[in-house]
Amino acid sequence: MAKLRTFLTVLLLSVIASTTLTTTASAETAPSSGWNNWSCRPSTAHPEPVVLVHGMGANHWDNFLTLAPALRANGYCVYSQTYGKTLLGGLAGGLAPMAGSAAELSTFVDRVRAVTGAAKVDIVGHSEGTTVPAYYMKYLGGAAKVDDFVGFGSNFKGTTLNGLATLAEALKLQGLLTGVGCGACTDYLPGSAFLAKLNDGPVAVPGPTYTSIVTRYDTVVTPHTSGLLAPAPNVTNIVLQDKCGLDSAGHLGLAIDPNIAQLVLNRLDPEGSKPFRCRPFTTLGI
Repeated sequence: MAKLRTFLTVLLLSVIASTTLTTTASAETAPSSGWNNWSCRPSTAHPEPVVLVHGMGANHWDNFLTLAPALRANGYCVYSQTYGKTLLGGLAGGLAPMAGSAAELSTFVDRVRAVTGAAKVDIVGHSEGTTVPAYYMKYLGGAAKVDDFVGFGSNFKGTTLNGLATLAEALKLQGLLTGVGCGACTDYLPGSAFLAKLNDGPVAVPGPTYTSIVTRYDTVVTPHTSGLLAPAPNVTNIVLQDKCGLDSAGHLGLAIDPNIAQLVLNRLDPEGSKPFRCRPFTTLGI
């Protein structure tokens, strides 16, 4: 049993590590190119600043090295922070229990609104960066402060973390999840108290517009349909392969996918959207 515990611990840490797109020694360094530029003021064309919310095990820097510059190049004020820090500090965020992370997001959104003078923000999130904002908008007053929400690699109903969390549950070893500083892993188990509360009634609440993008090649959010929201007038669900059959990006690859960047930009600004161009893209299931 001791060997099994050690083996499982390594596996769980591997899952956490695998969600980090790149390793950077300066994860908390302020990004360049106008990203996290607190002197930026929203334009008339894009009056809502964009708050980026990273996924589990990632940080505010590596998760958006592709998308943040694209948003800035299109005239948006863009902000992000690493939330949910535990034992691994700023290199791997999003590991703390998600209700607390949602409270962190609430504070950050208020800071962005106060500094920029914007009444509302747009939120763009990846993976856990969709679950935490959903909780924030439903339970922490975020619905009145968010105009558009766009998520990719979305997850609202939980995941088995590719089977490892289910194994931990079956062996009564869930304590290892929190023991390595990953309360969010426990929150993601289907049937957890956190998910039960999030799914008590529709996840999407009146006010913001919700766009949720999933990929059929997702092996982290399993099944990928955990990212689909219940139909509602303010909800749009997109299966990436329905838009671009030549795109086989997996969960992590969505963060650097040019097709995702196009979809995000068009959903944030439907009136100024450009014709979608399907570009062949693959990350070999990653």
